[in-house]
Amino acid sequence: MATTNDIKNGAVLNLDGQLWNVIEFQHVKPGKGGAFVRTKMKNVMSGKVVDKTFNAGTKIDFANVDRREYTYLYAEADGYVFMDTSDYDQINVPATIVGDAKNFMLENQNVQMALHDGTPLYIELPASVVLEVTYTEPGLQGDRSTGGTKAATVETGYEIQVPLFLETGTKVKVDTRDGGYLGRVAD
Repeated sequence: MATTNDIKNGAVLNLDGQLWNVIEFQHVKPGKGGAFVRTKMKNVMSGKVVDKTFNAGTKIDFANVDRREYTYLYAEADGYVFMDTSDYDQINVPATIVGDAKNFMLENQNVQMALHDGTPLYIELPASVVLEVTYTEPGLQGDRSTGGTKAATVETGYEIQVPLFLETGTKVKVDTRDGGYLGRVAD
């Protein structure tokens, strides 16, 4: 059995029969009293984020989570189909588990998937992806890079805010955490 001293970012804990992903943690040793571990955790199934404090050295149960590389193949009515890159097995993942990752996934793109006892828990994308702008209003004469922003639809159907000078067909780098525009990508 592990203790709170073994907690790391990304670890998955099994607390009261529910799985919690550790987003961040901090070991605290106050001048007076015992040490403790302050954590921010996200429920793997519901997505709820909570702050929880443990006494240092408390025994906790780490969940056995297997992280593997999968290739996104295609979307179906009830979910998304991924293929394990090591043994080519295909798995259907419900849309609720894929969540906002669908806005940044292109077919044949590799992603990291966390599984617990063969059940998909969540998908980890790279920090940024390159997507092509499929539609945006044309820029006007005098638009500058330091000006405002306009809406643009990327090839996944997701809408982001881009600088006024960008045109349809431009490849852009998009932050997968918040959907923010990071810059143009040269062809």
